[in-house]
Amino acid sequence: SKYNPKLSIVKNIDLPPTLMSRFDLIYLVVDNSEEFADRRLANHLVSLYLEDAPFTAGKDILPVKILTKYIKYARKKFSPIIGDSESASALVKAYVDLRKRGVDSRTSEVVITATTRQLESMIRLSEAHARMRLSNKVNIDDVREAERLLKEAIQLAAFNPETGEIDMDLLTTGFSSRERRMLDDMRRELRNMFSRLNSDTLTWAKAFEEFKEQSYENLHEREFDRAIRFLEREGFIMLTGTGERLNRLIKKLD
Repeated sequence: SKYNPKLSIVKNIDLPPTLMSRFDLIYLVVDNSEEFADRRLANHLVSLYLEDAPFTAGKDILPVKILTKYIKYARKKFSPIIGDSESASALVKAYVDLRKRGVDSRTSEVVITATTRQLESMIRLSEAHARMRLSNKVNIDDVREAERLLKEAIQLAAFNPETGEIDMDLLTTGFSSRERRMLDDMRRELRNMFSRLNSDTLTWAKAFEEFKEQSYENLHEREFDRAIRFLEREGFIMLTGTGERLNRLIKKLD
């Protein structure tokens, strides 16, 4: 399917946030149409099918066979650890710097730009980089490369196209910080609305109209349904009936 730059990477890929958040690095590779790059790729692919392909297709920088042996040797023989206080301090500083990026002094809002999971990712990447050097000790250069890789990946994977900012909530929950705050507010106000109603049961459509009039004039049906589903999972209400959601019944539970 076509990638939509107006949506987050999570919504484009459509994988569960619980799965997305487990990757240390997520890189976005978009197949944009560009004549020079397309021509270069086409020439390369066609060359592979020529009779003299072994001679015209070019040489590998490092043969796959040697690279495979190198990786096997590095994984078997080396188990890097953080070797000095400088490397440890650099990891802490990189994590703190990532966290600072989420603080907006103009609005006093805090957006999650890094969690301890990102710190653990940096540690693993630093160790992997040291192993690639065939070393048992992580040094400052390993940490810097791990930080660079992680920042670059986060800039792509956790970028919120609506705000132009990094928002890790997109990866961990599937919602941006703004959407999550709005959802929390809606759940709280819906609880109040259902508590004030004389009847314990009403249609989905009626509840939607009541809520729009009281709180959210420009509310979309999809956003309302998301909040309703959360209340259902919390055991506050129960949805009954089949067919179109507009005709389904919402029952407030005791």
